[in-house]
Amino acid sequence: METKPPTPRAVLVGIQTPEVDDVAHEASLEELGRLVKTLGYEVVGTVSQRREGTGAGSLLGSGKLAELAALTGGTGVVSSMAPPPRSKARARFEAAAEAAEPAEADQDAARKPEFVIVDHELSPSQIRNLERATGAEVLDRTGVIVEIFHRHAKTREAKLQVEMARLKYVAPRLRESSGGGERRQGPGAGESTLDLDRRKIRDRLAELKDHLEAVQRDSDHRRSARQDQLRVALVGYTNAGKSSLMRALTGSEVLVEDKLFATLDTTVRILQPETRPRVLISDTVGFIKQLPHDLVASFRSTLTEALEASLLLFVVDASDPTYEAQLEVTRGVLREIGADAVPSRLVLNKMDRVDAAGRAALIEKHPDAILLSAHAPEDVSALRGTIIAFFEAEMVEDVLALSYAQQGLIGEIYNSVRVLSEEYDESGRVLKVRGLPGVIARLKRSLAAS
Repeated sequence: METKPPTPRAVLVGIQTPEVDDVAHEASLEELGRLVKTLGYEVVGTVSQRREGTGAGSLLGSGKLAELAALTGGTGVVSSMAPPPRSKARARFEAAAEAAEPAEADQDAARKPEFVIVDHELSPSQIRNLERATGAEVLDRTGVIVEIFHRHAKTREAKLQVEMARLKYVAPRLRESSGGGERRQGPGAGESTLDLDRRKIRDRLAELKDHLEAVQRDSDHRRSARQDQLRVALVGYTNAGKSSLMRALTGSEVLVEDKLFATLDTTVRILQPETRPRVLISDTVGFIKQLPHDLVASFRSTLTEALEASLLLFVVDASDPTYEAQLEVTRGVLREIGADAVPSRLVLNKMDRVDAAGRAALIEKHPDAILLSAHAPEDVSALRGTIIAFFEAEMVEDVLALSYAQQGLIGEIYNSVRVLSEEYDESGRVLKVRGLPGVIARLKRSLAAS
């Protein structure tokens, strides 16, 4: 019978600096735990310490480092030296202990964690020092997020974007192997193995950049074809419920999972029941605290959907005690790309998890927000009405005249504006329409040119 490989185990490590309060620190570690769970690892312990900063060589003080090493089976000593040889008495003692180990089920419970996951971005030297002290593989928060993106990317564009971000993360963290300092012979002579690896990464990044630009040109063409349509982008922190709301608004079978970063690829669907002109809803990748800059930069297409939308809906998990910090993360990223100028509405989601007192406090703090649960049809219907009303306020009425020779444009007109009435005369068809001023102006130019 095929045996399933054991679930990797991990210990979380967090540093609480003076400017971070207890609630924010605990929430950050809890979020890191969910990220680690998304990777498929099991969290078996947490080590936390209050310190002035995260710049120390081994991150932790000697006492906490020893505590961490006790969990992972490491020495607790930052040293690149090999461990001292065991005495014969020590060897006999350890052999006897191994012989007395419990059954297989208990062995798994006694298995040491193979990973140490740190809730901060680490320098290469900090990673090396922690690995020497703990005997475990060390990942920082950025590395975990990059790995999740790598596993979840589905489309060609997302895969290219993630590989670029991953290589940019890996490059400065490459290290020499034990014989890596030697110089190569033949092609690449004079380069160390490390130099060669770094050059390969640079070459691969240049290749990926070319591929990505080609794919994004196609995406730009598709977006350009939608430029006159009514577009709403759902933006927000990861796991705020954007995909559930997308599914409720559009009736589409988008992926809905209680996992961080379940959605990486931009999805565009039509608001249902369909309106005239129709409204497009975009679901976007979720943001997160300390989202690696290279991932923000590489996920240009997702962010462009937000930048080019007519309306942004900031979706927030209202049941999360740190929702305000999460909202600021989202706003901060969108400010970076200039999307803070796009009209927006705040949507407080998951209100079914908020008690009456919490609801009253939210209404007082955010009187203009839309309160809803994506699982309540009446709430979703009210949000749909709000979206339609937003666009209606921008619309004007006008008249379009089509000659009988221009009847081929009638489909484009019906897709772009709402036709209020239709009459015929000796020259053709006269339509009274309602739509956005820019769209009507474009249709008039098309009619004049045809």
